[in-house]
Amino acid sequence: MPKYICTILILFIVAGCQMGKDQTVVKIFLEEVSSLYDTARKPFYHGVASGDPLTDRVIIWTRVTPQDSLSSIQVVWEVAGNDQFDPVFKKGSLTTSALRDYTVKVDVGGLSPDSHYYYRFKALDKTSPTGRTKTLPEGNVDSLKFAVVSCSNWQFGYFNAYSRIAEKDVDVVIHLGDYIYEHGVDGYGNKNVDRKHLPAHEIVTLENYRTRYSQYHLDEGLGKMRQQHPMITIWDDHEVANNTYVEGAENHQPDKEGDFNTRKAAAKKAYYEWIPIRESDKHYRNFTFGNMAELIMLDERLEGKTKPAEGISDPVYNNDDRSMLGNEQLKWFQEKLKNASATWKIIGNQVIFSDVDRSIFNPKNPRNMDSWDGYPAEKNKIAEFIKNNNLKNIIFLTGDTHASWAFEVVVNPLQNNKKNNSSIPLAIEFGTTSITSGNANESTSADTVKLMEQAYRKANPHLKFTNQRDHGYLLLTLYPEKAKAEWYYVETVLRPDDTEQLARTLEVKHNSNTLH
Repeated sequence: MPKYICTILILFIVAGCQMGKDQTVVKIFLEEVSSLYDTARKPFYHGVASGDPLTDRVIIWTRVTPQDSLSSIQVVWEVAGNDQFDPVFKKGSLTTSALRDYTVKVDVGGLSPDSHYYYRFKALDKTSPTGRTKTLPEGNVDSLKFAVVSCSNWQFGYFNAYSRIAEKDVDVVIHLGDYIYEHGVDGYGNKNVDRKHLPAHEIVTLENYRTRYSQYHLDEGLGKMRQQHPMITIWDDHEVANNTYVEGAENHQPDKEGDFNTRKAAAKKAYYEWIPIRESDKHYRNFTFGNMAELIMLDERLEGKTKPAEGISDPVYNNDDRSMLGNEQLKWFQEKLKNASATWKIIGNQVIFSDVDRSIFNPKNPRNMDSWDGYPAEKNKIAEFIKNNNLKNIIFLTGDTHASWAFEVVVNPLQNNKKNNSSIPLAIEFGTTSITSGNANESTSADTVKLMEQAYRKANPHLKFTNQRDHGYLLLTLYPEKAKAEWYYVETVLRPDDTEQLARTLEVKHNSNTLH
């Protein structure tokens, strides 16, 4: 039997008592991750989750792991206004099977705005844990609180930050991507942590991606957070392969890993199976939180991103036809920004939008070609659109970098002349650090990293805060008169631990793009 198989179906043949009698075939379902199961949770080892909430509906999710390889499993779902399910408000049933890796997803409608609901599933004579979710508000809203996360790598440690978020009172968790990582055990990870990827090789096929999602969802912290709060997610690159764009990826070699479109399709299918998100041919979408906020989630990977340039000296670098979003998504994005009537316009953004001069560290490649710095023509179009339409109260939320950032967004800040008002900030950008994925502190002393942070701020005067050392999450609280960003860092990711600290708080006032 091959060493690494995502889902193994072993046939045990039990012979009849007498020669010639029919044989009985029993199909036993076995996963490579089964050694990680908590048997007390059988068959709901992966817990429950909810996501993509609207004012009147929400997605609820679970996975039923069978003992036998059943052709299908009947699943009952229930939703109530209290955790006693007295009474049950909504109820239904459906079937799941190996065709969707035994995952279950229900779009529950007929709900009331700004309300908590509780949900559970029943299958194979067992009842799942009880999940809690919340619908979006409508009308006048006093405040909103978002937990913002990105970059959780199993091989770098335990998802302690997710556990801390589970304990917070938040309206929704915004996940900006790198929910999983595609590398094998000999790839990207911390050798000091006894957490190795399954399968052990780089994931390429549908079965590979399914196994990796199954493994990640056995982390206790991720399970707690998903059980307590609804999620709004967007993928970044590692859900497929490092530095993904529409037609390829840096970490995809066709001669070794086959056709990229086949791999991409497998990655997308597994993502939609395992994440509580509405399934659509368009991954980008928006959510309205009453009169307080419009959340615009962008797809900066698989919708329209063209191949990154080699560097700022690449002849194609400034070409107008190079794109992060693609024409259709860019037009949609501009319309949503312009027509949003809510006070705050929040942009779920995978890679840094602000200019970042990193020449002091990398003089041969002073700009990150995978971020918005690698697509200057389209970035300038967006900046001009914001300025020309006099749009206010825009906040970019960004992941990807495994570091914390706070920018007053100024396009070409080092070349601009203040006399022509081009250096006036047009938005704010808050970057969240990684849940576990390696940051500068893993390879360099803390004192050296602090000097690096100071050098970043000196070279980029529009950068008001950065932390390249710690793991954690961002809390963004919105009020009518201001927005508040709070960076929380966990003590360690090397072991399960419940210690965290509030490290930095910054605020921006309504109709101002100045951070305090």
